[in-house]
Amino acid sequence: MSKSPATREFARRERPLSPHLSVYRPPITMTMSIIHRITGGALYFGTLLVAAWLMAAASSQPVFDWVNWAFGTWLGRLILFGYTWALMHHMLGGVRHLVWDTGTGLEKHTASRIAWATLAGSILLTLLIWVAGYMARGA
Repeated sequence: MSKSPATREFARRERPLSPHLSVYRPPITMTMSIIHRITGGALYFGTLLVAAWLMAAASSQPVFDWVNWAFGTWLGRLILFGYTWALMHHMLGGVRHLVWDTGTGLEKHTASRIAWATLAGSILLTLLIWVAGYMARGA
């Protein structure tokens, strides 16, 4: 390569040093790995909500009524819906990793299918849990 400043400047502008998100499309397996880590962190927050609900149930009726009211608002239900999805997604991601630990499903196309199945399964399970909850509540 030429040592002229013009050539070095041209090479610096035309060729990125590493792939960037604007030119590199992350594969589904990488995306699901990142989401698995994020949902793991979100489960810490959700577990605090479960603990708050249990402590309210163990304390007085007014405190329990207030926590139930808070969880019953649209924001509370949205947070609980997100917690349910995070729990289902993290669980299925764990199953995916368990399958991979056996040495199965590591081929590129199989791993991608399993990753898509993890996403679809977590959404489906979350919806089923919430529909079953609403049906049981109405009965």
